[in-house]
Amino acid sequence: MASKPPKGDPVQDAPQVAEAQHAAAGLPAIGHTLRMAQQQMGVRRTALTLLRVNQKDGFDCPGCAWPEPDHRHKAEFCENGAKAVAEEATLRRVTPDFFAAHPVADLATRSGYWLGQQGRLTHPMYLAQDAERYEPVSWERAFGIIAEEIAALDSPDESVFYTSGRTSNEAAFLYQLFARELGTNNLPDCSNMCHESSGSALTETIGIGKGSVLLEDLYKSDLIVVAGQNPGTNHPRMLSALEKAKNNGAKIITVNPLPEAGMERFKNPQTAQGMLKGTALTDLFLQIRLGGDQALFRLLNKLILETEGAVDEEFVREHTHGYEDFVAAARAADWDDTLQATGLGREDIEEALRLVLASKRTVVCWAMGLTQHKHSVPTIREVVNFLLLRGNIGRPGAGVCPVRGHSNVQGDRTMGIFERPAPAFLDALEKEFGFAPPRHHGLDVVRAIRALRDGEAKVFFAMGGNFVSASPDTDVTEAAMRRARLTVHVSTKLNRSHAVTGARALILPTLGRTERDLQVGPNGKSTAQVVTVEDSMGMVHASRGRLEPAGKQLLSEPAIVCRLARRVLGEASRTPWEEFEKDYATVRDRIARVIPGFEDFNAKIARPGGFALPHAPRDERRFPTATGKANFTAAPVEYPAVPKGRLLLQTLRSHDQYNTTIYGLDDRYRGIKNGRRVVLVHPEDAAELGFAEGTYADLVSEWQDGVERRAPGFRIVHYPTARGCAAAYYPETNVLVPLDATADTSNTPASKSVVVRLEQSAVD
Repeated sequence: MASKPPKGDPVQDAPQVAEAQHAAAGLPAIGHTLRMAQQQMGVRRTALTLLRVNQKDGFDCPGCAWPEPDHRHKAEFCENGAKAVAEEATLRRVTPDFFAAHPVADLATRSGYWLGQQGRLTHPMYLAQDAERYEPVSWERAFGIIAEEIAALDSPDESVFYTSGRTSNEAAFLYQLFARELGTNNLPDCSNMCHESSGSALTETIGIGKGSVLLEDLYKSDLIVVAGQNPGTNHPRMLSALEKAKNNGAKIITVNPLPEAGMERFKNPQTAQGMLKGTALTDLFLQIRLGGDQALFRLLNKLILETEGAVDEEFVREHTHGYEDFVAAARAADWDDTLQATGLGREDIEEALRLVLASKRTVVCWAMGLTQHKHSVPTIREVVNFLLLRGNIGRPGAGVCPVRGHSNVQGDRTMGIFERPAPAFLDALEKEFGFAPPRHHGLDVVRAIRALRDGEAKVFFAMGGNFVSASPDTDVTEAAMRRARLTVHVSTKLNRSHAVTGARALILPTLGRTERDLQVGPNGKSTAQVVTVEDSMGMVHASRGRLEPAGKQLLSEPAIVCRLARRVLGEASRTPWEEFEKDYATVRDRIARVIPGFEDFNAKIARPGGFALPHAPRDERRFPTATGKANFTAAPVEYPAVPKGRLLLQTLRSHDQYNTTIYGLDDRYRGIKNGRRVVLVHPEDAAELGFAEGTYADLVSEWQDGVERRAPGFRIVHYPTARGCAAAYYPETNVLVPLDATADTSNTPASKSVVVRLEQSAVD
């Protein structure tokens, strides 16, 4: 079903399909990495850049938040990390001449892939009201436009300040400081769409909304459960850690609706044996039905309780609260209900129990497969119950391991990027900077879209990211953005959000991680600045770009925030914004006085490899919850109900993709080539619904509001998914996710459990 895209934009809805692969990485990954890197950067730049990725004196990979080992390989990067670096360090440029040749109406017809391939932005660009094209604008005028619009607001809460997870700690701290000094807590971020459910569940149960393990804990574990996660594509360097754990004797249970090549076999490209043979990672594959994870862990907990000597009674007695209510709920778990919820066989669950009981040190890792359902928070609470029962938190080789996607999304939250800040954090800000921060809660992503839709928010400012393509309910989100008076995007490259604008719009080009950041100090000399990031395991380290910036007019994110704050807040602000811009070490000095764990911040990042933030449950078996202990919970078991003739759809990434950034049109491990509009359906489900392999269907989501949401023209691909489940790539399928379909408590979009029907497409 080939459509006709704009000139130069490749067709994406007529893919070729081959057999899925059963191993990840190896020689194909090396070849693909080098080919894409050289296309973007050239041979010499590729070598100079990739050899500095994730090194102790280099820059942090913008590709994901997986931690680096202490002893690092010279090529300490993965295929997708190399793609991310190549697209940032590309030699391609988007200059004012490009915008003169491409009006916004033309950009709006282009695919995200085409937009991203055009290269790095070089100049601030302004779209005036009723104008057809972006035009170059000075930085001074750009900040003036923002200041004009903010000054015209009836309240600071009519502004929204969104943050992408690639933002450094220093930029994030300054950004939230500016927003709060302005008078708003409207600080939505990408966590709201991804791991908010993890933070909500972990804060309630163990007192800290972060994982409790370090990389060394994986190496020491007896059992690792990887649930709702595809490391081979989304966090490929995790495969090396799993391989090392396997070599140390660990067993691995994979819980996922789709078989994924990376969890079947890992061909480590850093060793000769790995390249030739590889390591089989998964010992037990539980091909679970979408949304059945809570039921699985609840039944496992019941079976642990019924096994003599399986519960760590001393740990439960000394360190937990709510055990009796939890036991009553767990003992009520039913085999038949669980098998229906999970789609698993009894023998699968019994084998999982055997591995669990044989393990003294268990780690559970998860990602969006657990966090993006209506019942995600109780699901993750049940995972915590599972670990608490056998004392697997605060023990070496054991704990909770939510695996973040963006490279500093966890650090952004630590720095205060949160719409519901803790009173203690606001107290510290007030004491340090001498102003009264707002205390009322702000807007998360979903609520920000509603506010824009309803005319209650009028200025939208994005520090990185691609908000339009990352958000649910695409038509609603785009209409909401177009109601804004001003939309501003701090970006390195073009994306869909630049073509979906408010009445006025700005694009502010910024430095990337790979680039040298020189700031002129009080002595008139230029000094190379260092920024920091926090990985998924609470390790904080420095990142130092080395490449020449893509353009002379680029500003760093900290510089953009500081200049914006000076222009908007004016003389009334007592914050030394000019000092902060010239020397990021002065920002870190203030962070050290505001946020616990960052004492002597500048001294700590001078150490190779950085430092670990304190984590009371891990370090002391101390749980800073309301009860002072780790909390067992007893929520009712939920799982999605799917009417007959319908499927449960999850949105996911292709292998040539990082979040909304599309590197290419292939999904090598799943056998998809030259296209993205595919829907993976079990052959028996497809047959029952009357769809042969290779035919085309429209995906139509069904939601309680009665609104029909349609994604047209998807090729049916027969694939060994769990029965009753389907999968397709986002952002193409974000249109199917209703804005109001969110997780309880966390308000995260429920993108992994969308009820859809298939309708025959009209074929060209």
